Amino acid sequence: MDRLSPLIRTLRSTMVTAFLTAGLFGCRKADAAAAAQQAPGEAKQDWETEPKLWYPRPILFPKSTPPVVRHDSVRADTVQDSAGRSLSFDSGVPVRGESALADSTRRDPPLVDSARADTATSRPMAPTGSKPPARPTKPVKRLFNLPPSDSARWPVRTPDPLPGSIIPEHRIVAFYGNPLSKKMGILGELPPEQMLSRLDEVATEWAATDSGQKVLPALHLIATVAQGYPGPTHKYRLQMPDSIIQQLAAVVEQRGWLLFLDMQVGVSTVEDELKVLVPYLKRPYIHLALDPEFAMKDGKRPGTDWMGHMDASEVNHAIDVLAKIVEEEHLPPKVLVVHRFTSNMLTNASQIRLDPRVQVVIDMDGWGTPGSKMGAYRWFVVRHPVQYTGFKLFYKNDKPMMTPEQVLELFPKPMYIQYQ
Repeated sequence: MDRLSPLIRTLRSTMVTAFLTAGLFGCRKADAAAAAQQAPGEAKQDWETEPKLWYPRPILFPKSTPPVVRHDSVRADTVQDSAGRSLSFDSGVPVRGESALADSTRRDPPLVDSARADTATSRPMAPTGSKPPARPTKPVKRLFNLPPSDSARWPVRTPDPLPGSIIPEHRIVAFYGNPLSKKMGILGELPPEQMLSRLDEVATEWAATDSGQKVLPALHLIATVAQGYPGPTHKYRLQMPDSIIQQLAAVVEQRGWLLFLDMQVGVSTVEDELKVLVPYLKRPYIHLALDPEFAMKDGKRPGTDWMGHMDASEVNHAIDVLAKIVEEEHLPPKVLVVHRFTSNMLTNASQIRLDPRVQVVIDMDGWGTPGSKMGAYRWFVVRHPVQYTGFKLFYKNDKPMMTPEQVLELFPKPMYIQYQ
């Protein structure tokens, strides 16, 4: 009997293992059967059912309903909402993702007791049934006006955005530059923590200015930098090391922001330089940008009096590569930003092929006075519609730099804002 005990224990252990294996296998088959019976319209993408560390966390100031003026129970210079609370006209609270962040600097005024009106400070009440006198209003002078022939070009007719599309649900606000240079933009000009805090503040300002519109911060890295010297490959460009891209990728992944990889190809080609960035573009939060100004032709050196340019065929190649990545990796649509501030920088723009898997933004990249920038936006972006528009602001070169309120007067409203 003592000799049989080890054998009996082994058999019991084997039977238990068999039962557990059969149970787990049955559960997997049940899950597979349930998935097979799911309606086609309810099918989820991999990035929806198995979210990675990253998911977008935008900034939002909810668009509140207009306050109701109560002339019979409160002072005339206060307003109340439908719940009877006193409100100021600047009572928005920023919301990030699904949770609201209370602003400690803004508090609702205390409730007004209508039975204890302050007769010493209140204004005379209007007679019953009468309307309050209308205040004379001055006509608002708009800085940006378009003739009907230009405004009729927008919006561009495109298929409905696919699930997970960044635009138009979000407006992107990006800081541009390179962390290895303080002269290429604010991304490298400020210490990292100060720069990230500044970007959060600027994005919050945009969300407050255009309440109801989600704002998603982004870092815009010049990943391929045009150079004045040929380098070992004689392509007049410098590719950023993996460590730089990985560092910024980790920052945006943690915060729920975006990262754009910008290409200044020098005398190389979009096709060759894009191959290096494909592994990074397989992440859902990394997108692409093209800078025709430094896409040199005929071997001309970047930084000379010659300005580079790109043709629609080069942009279409980038669109095809991005669309293929989206399809193969089961990702939400990519965003492609193309800089432009002259007519010759982007040739045959009308031949750019639109693909629902790629959202194309033509970004007005020039600097100067507000009038000159709005003129460039009209001539080089509005009159050559592609899909969406962007607008670049320069902290040092714009004189003065336009405010969010001024930029939002543009038509169409830019959905991509970049600060250099």
